Amino acid sequence: MIGISKLYCGAVEAADVLRYDGESARLPSHLLQFSRDKRPVVVWNVTRRCNLRCVHCYAGSKNIHYRDELTTAEGKALIRDLSEFGSPVVLLSGGEPLMRKDLPELAQYAVDRGMRVVISTNGTLITEKTADIYRKIGLSYVGVSLDGMKETHDRFRGVEGAFESALRGIRVCRDAGIKVGIRFTMNRTNVADIPAVFDLFEEEDIPRACFYHLVYTGRGSKLMEQGLTHEEARKVVDLIMDRTGDLFRRGKPKEVLTVDNHADGPYVYLRLLREDPERADEVLRLLRMNRGNNSGVGIGCVSWDGEVYADQFWRTKSFGNVRRRPFSEIWLDTSDDLMAKLKDKKSHVKGRCARCRWLDVCAGNFRARAEAATGDPWAPDPACYLTDEEIAQGSL
Repeated sequence: MIGISKLYCGAVEAADVLRYDGESARLPSHLLQFSRDKRPVVVWNVTRRCNLRCVHCYAGSKNIHYRDELTTAEGKALIRDLSEFGSPVVLLSGGEPLMRKDLPELAQYAVDRGMRVVISTNGTLITEKTADIYRKIGLSYVGVSLDGMKETHDRFRGVEGAFESALRGIRVCRDAGIKVGIRFTMNRTNVADIPAVFDLFEEEDIPRACFYHLVYTGRGSKLMEQGLTHEEARKVVDLIMDRTGDLFRRGKPKEVLTVDNHADGPYVYLRLLREDPERADEVLRLLRMNRGNNSGVGIGCVSWDGEVYADQFWRTKSFGNVRRRPFSEIWLDTSDDLMAKLKDKKSHVKGRCARCRWLDVCAGNFRARAEAATGDPWAPDPACYLTDEEIAQGSL
């Protein structure tokens, strides 16, 4: 995650992180990406079932019953292991997680063990009753997918009325006092909606928005040709910075992030180097704390069937199953060659990644995207839009 509001607008300073000694157990949620210990935030796909038909779904979900999902008891065993391991956050995702009837029980179990619990949802099943349940549980955050305005979103999600239902879910969470935000997956078919989404973001007083770069996995692999060109990616990141900066200047600060393309970090720094060199130095310190892509280190995934992956998008390689071994044991086992290399991925990336001056702050970007595009997990990430001149070695 690249915090545009944190980095470009100065909502976070390096001193904010150091005040908590950089330990994930002590850091507030908005500073977790800068933790020193990097215990993994774990995405648990609690179900594969979903009531929508999203064109970019990494899980390839359908509205059917899947027989191999972890039981309530197995889910609690997973949560217990994660809490003892020191994972600060469990993100309950899907499919559509609210289709799992024991989700409140699982969320409460995690909160009771000191974990921060986040739900990633399409928002269509959130009601006043649902929101009240999760408010009482003490949910940390609800991220609702909104991939454009009405026509665009409904087409993207494959169901007419999905936009209105998602917006209603956002409003219900907001009014219940639960921190809620927008999750927007960017591609050529919806980036034109970003200005209108920013308008909605402000009008509805939504505190957070995350703009995701497309990762080629699941049904999203069919959208590879709809991924942004390098020039389009630069323009959209500039737009996000411009709109976020405008909110801050008008006294309406919001938390805005881009996700799944760590080239955004150096790009923000290079722009600030032209606009505000003093702030740029601070941003470089924060980027070094963040350390770039953390697949296999600071982010992990447990699938609905218990398989453990380096992140929620990288489904070609499982490192084990929590039904047979605890997640904590699987995560620290470097006898697997890929897991060992992920712990030190900067030593294994190839091509322009290997000679990039931003390697320490990007860590080679998304390995899942590199593998999907080239067949080689250590090849350069094709979504890196930095020019050869911008990545050339030299003093920072």
